[in-house]
Amino acid sequence: MTTTDKNLPSLGLALLPILITLGLLALQLFYYGDFTPHIPLILGLAVTALLGRLRGQGWFDIREGVFHVIHVSMPSLAVLIVVGMIIGVWIASGTVPTLIYYGLTLLNPSIFLAAAMILCAVVSLSLGTSWGTVGTIGLALMGIGAGFDVPVYWTAGAVVSGAFFGDKISPLSDTTNLAPAVTGTTVFDHIQNMLPTTVPAMLIALIIYIGAGFMLMGEGETSFAAIDAITTGLDERFAIGIVPLLPALIVVALALKKQPPLPSLFAGVLAGGLVAIFWQGNGLHDVFTYAQSGYAIDTGIADIDSLLNSGGIQSMMWTISLMLIALGFGGALERTGCLESIINAITARVRSFGAVQTSAIATSFATNMVAGDPYISIALPGRMYAPLYRGIGYSTLNLSRAVEEGGTLMSPLIPWNAGGAFVITALGLGIMDGNLENLLYIPLAFACWLAPVIGIFYALTGLFSPRATDAERATWKEQNEDVKDMDGHALTA
Repeated sequence: MTTTDKNLPSLGLALLPILITLGLLALQLFYYGDFTPHIPLILGLAVTALLGRLRGQGWFDIREGVFHVIHVSMPSLAVLIVVGMIIGVWIASGTVPTLIYYGLTLLNPSIFLAAAMILCAVVSLSLGTSWGTVGTIGLALMGIGAGFDVPVYWTAGAVVSGAFFGDKISPLSDTTNLAPAVTGTTVFDHIQNMLPTTVPAMLIALIIYIGAGFMLMGEGETSFAAIDAITTGLDERFAIGIVPLLPALIVVALALKKQPPLPSLFAGVLAGGLVAIFWQGNGLHDVFTYAQSGYAIDTGIADIDSLLNSGGIQSMMWTISLMLIALGFGGALERTGCLESIINAITARVRSFGAVQTSAIATSFATNMVAGDPYISIALPGRMYAPLYRGIGYSTLNLSRAVEEGGTLMSPLIPWNAGGAFVITALGLGIMDGNLENLLYIPLAFACWLAPVIGIFYALTGLFSPRATDAERATWKEQNEDVKDMDGHALTA
């Protein structure tokens, strides 16, 4: 039996598996100090499935819901595998070491954080993938930050701010296309309507990073002797130059030609392997090993060794396993009707535009928290809230912006979410090894959480909140949708 609108669990029952899971996650993280959210999420999935069975749903129906969400997110899992390969191979090819070398040589330490955010934003906008940006240029920036003695969490915050900004407004991004698709708007109208929150958030973040850069460097934390040691060590162990940059340039060129991200990134793996063999002198088997298990080197410089000893498909297995479990949990919550029941309870209580918009942002964020998947956090609220916007005569462009702000941008700030788990793994933050202070990257990713705050301000003041156009209303009528206001009265086109 599939859960229907007439057979949804009560609000209390719907919240039960979520509260149990969040409690177990809190116990694991804050009491035991162990960041391994896999088991709490598995137990949450089991509780959700048990709830569905007790309410008469068949096991195979629940299982179908679990596997459906996993299937939909397989492209993201494929990106994880390719990014793991690309990290290992690009280190061996000298691509990452060359970027670190030139970054330490050319960048001013005081503006490093601001430059890191801008660079990641440009690359992400071009590639259409925040994950690809974090796993490539983001990794190199972590090395540059280490050379400048910038705290790891500050660098990670700047990388995440820039990378997910690009993912939010790039027409090549999957989430940028998903949000308008589920809310009934067009991609470029959606992107244009996101600029009033995205641009101010980026400008504020830029100012903060500039100020933080001068503050950190003003404390005398940068050791130019250490920078010289790093650049010398890299120059001795890698053939630094233009050739190692070719794999990155090929990926960017393919992105500019609007090629799909996955084959573009894989082309980067192949190009990196060729450079590693013919320019850096590695063997073919060595390249296979780096792609599978990651790169290994001993430069004698702890910061660089910890960064360069990374990559490979196996390095992503922790994240992939977490994603599979979190996605399964989200699928079970959706199939058993728990998420829909909670959203229905919210939508039944909101009447003004400000309340609707704020609730849509908060619901997307909450779905990110409990379902662990940015796609569900966009798709489910996008479907559920659309009639409310139509009922109060506001454009669903407001909704597509809301689900992007609560979904795409908040994903990397939740450690057990697919986005957060990837950031932690790809940037080598060491959370799994007990370096919980590196979770400070979350509040320091200013552009990610400032955009939703600005969006809520606009909702409450009515600024940049477009009403439905005559064309939109006509489209709703053509789709034979029963468009009513908040009191149930039919609206005219």
